[in-house]
Amino acid sequence: MKTFALKSVALAALIASPLAVQALTAEQDVDGNGSYSLEELQAAVSDMTEDTFAEIDENGDGEVDMTEVETAQSAGLLPEN
Repeated sequence: MKTFALKSVALAALIASPLAVQALTAEQDVDGNGSYSLEELQAAVSDMTEDTFAEIDENGDGEVDMTEVETAQSAGLLPEN
Protein backbone atom coordinates (compact mmCIF):
# COMPACT_ATOMS: atom_id res chain seq x y z
CA MET A 1 0.00 0.00 0.00
CA LYS A 2 2.85 2.39 0.84
CA THR A 3 4.44 1.85 -2.58
CA PHE A 4 1.14 2.55 -4.31
CA ALA A 5 0.73 5.76 -2.32
CA LEU A 6 4.27 6.88 -3.16
CA LYS A 7 3.76 6.16 -6.85
CA SER A 8 0.48 8.07 -6.78
CA VAL A 9 2.13 11.09 -5.19
CA ALA A 10 5.02 10.98 -7.65
CA LEU A 11 2.66 10.64 -10.60
CA ALA A 12 0.58 13.56 -9.36
CA ALA A 13 3.74 15.66 -9.07
CA LEU A 14 4.72 14.87 -12.65
CA ILE A 15 1.24 15.62 -13.94
CA ALA A 16 1.17 18.88 -12.01
CA SER A 17 4.22 20.14 -13.88
CA PRO A 18 3.83 19.07 -17.51
CA LEU A 19 6.58 20.12 -19.88
CA ALA A 20 8.94 20.45 -16.91
CA VAL A 21 10.71 17.31 -18.02
CA GLN A 22 12.91 16.33 -20.92
CA ALA A 23 13.18 12.92 -22.50
CA LEU A 24 16.05 10.91 -21.01
CA THR A 25 18.90 10.66 -23.47
CA ALA A 26 22.51 9.57 -23.48
CA GLU A 27 23.44 13.25 -23.06
CA GLN A 28 21.87 13.25 -19.59
CA ASP A 29 24.21 10.41 -18.64
CA VAL A 30 26.95 12.97 -18.00
CA ASP A 31 29.55 10.51 -16.72
CA GLY A 32 28.81 8.05 -19.53
CA ASN A 33 28.46 5.01 -17.25
CA GLY A 34 25.19 3.82 -18.81
CA SER A 35 23.01 4.73 -15.83
CA TYR A 36 21.62 7.86 -14.18
CA SER A 37 22.53 9.32 -10.80
CA LEU A 38 20.13 11.41 -8.74
CA GLU A 39 21.79 14.57 -10.06
CA GLU A 40 21.52 13.41 -13.67
CA LEU A 41 17.82 12.62 -13.27
CA GLN A 42 17.20 15.93 -11.50
CA ALA A 43 18.68 17.69 -14.56
CA ALA A 44 16.12 15.92 -16.78
CA VAL A 45 13.16 15.85 -14.36
CA SER A 46 12.93 19.18 -12.57
CA ASP A 47 10.86 17.91 -9.65
CA MET A 48 12.76 14.66 -9.07
CA THR A 49 13.07 14.10 -5.33
CA GLU A 50 15.38 11.81 -3.40
CA ASP A 51 12.34 9.75 -2.37
CA THR A 52 11.17 9.26 -5.96
CA PHE A 53 14.73 8.44 -7.04
CA ALA A 54 14.98 5.83 -4.27
CA GLU A 55 11.72 4.28 -5.46
CA ILE A 56 12.96 4.15 -9.06
CA ASP A 57 16.36 2.74 -7.97
CA GLU A 58 14.93 -0.72 -7.30
CA ASN A 59 18.25 -2.38 -6.42
CA GLY A 60 19.41 0.51 -4.21
CA ASP A 61 22.80 0.94 -5.87
CA GLY A 62 22.50 4.73 -6.18
CA GLU A 63 22.16 4.58 -9.96
CA VAL A 64 19.15 4.04 -12.22
CA ASP A 65 19.86 1.74 -15.15
CA MET A 66 17.77 1.41 -18.31
CA THR A 67 15.71 -1.46 -16.91
CA GLU A 68 14.78 0.71 -13.92
CA VAL A 69 14.06 3.65 -16.27
CA GLU A 70 11.68 1.49 -18.31
CA THR A 71 9.95 0.23 -15.17
CA ALA A 72 9.61 3.79 -13.86
CA GLN A 73 8.21 4.96 -17.20
CA SER A 74 5.64 2.16 -17.16
CA ALA A 75 4.67 3.18 -13.62
CA GLY A 76 4.37 6.83 -14.64
CA LEU A 77 7.30 7.92 -12.48
CA LEU A 78 9.36 9.08 -15.47
CA PRO A 79 8.27 10.47 -18.82
CA GLU A 80 8.32 8.13 -21.78
CA ASN A 81 10.73 9.07 -24.55
